Amino acid sequence: MQNQDTHSKVIGYLLWIFGFMGAHRFYYGKQITGTIWFFTLGLFFIGWIIDLFLIPGMDEAADAKYEAGSIDYNVAWILLTFLGIFGIHRFYMGKVFTGILYLLTVGLFGLGILYDFLTLNGQIAEKNRLPG
Repeated sequence: MQNQDTHSKVIGYLLWIFGFMGAHRFYYGKQITGTIWFFTLGLFFIGWIIDLFLIPGMDEAADAKYEAGSIDYNVAWILLTFLGIFGIHRFYMGKVFTGILYLLTVGLFGLGILYDFLTLNGQIAEKNRLPG
């Protein structure tokens, strides 16, 4: 069985630009190291530079781990990264109530955005497993 291309190297590299905050690591499902990158500015920028060469492997691992479906990982991550404070990624996933909540509370005061960075891949995988 061939793996579906759930994550994109192009999006990974785009998020790598913000990688000193761990965005690309969260995108590829590496929450622990993403959190470390977030609090240490990409391991003081050294890990961030090294990740430039590690992204193809992280992309392959994410493609093997996550299942494609009606919600596109790439679109959701772009929306979260650049419009997360408005909850647009939540509207995209069909979570209208929390989308409105994020819109009115600046992404639940930033904590909701951090929560979504930690859990977005799982949220999408769960939605993609649902029939219909």
